[in-house]
Amino acid sequence: MMLAGLAGAASWLCYFRALQLGDASRVAPVDRLSVVVVMIAGVLFLGEHLTVAGAIGGVLVLAGSILISVG
Repeated sequence: MMLAGLAGAASWLCYFRALQLGDASRVAPVDRLSVVVVMIAGVLFLGEHLTVAGAIGGVLVLAGSILISVG
């Protein structure tokens, strides 16, 4: 549990550092892609079941990240 807290804190520190170094419009989509990565990792490595609604949500997050980063 403590390691999860430390990893979360490190993630936020990296996120804020990235915001200092780059444009928020380029940093935010990369951060949102972590949701898709976690979904894929859960299915591949943890044997979780992906529902249709979850898959559609993941695709929408991916599409939104792509649209924000190109636009």
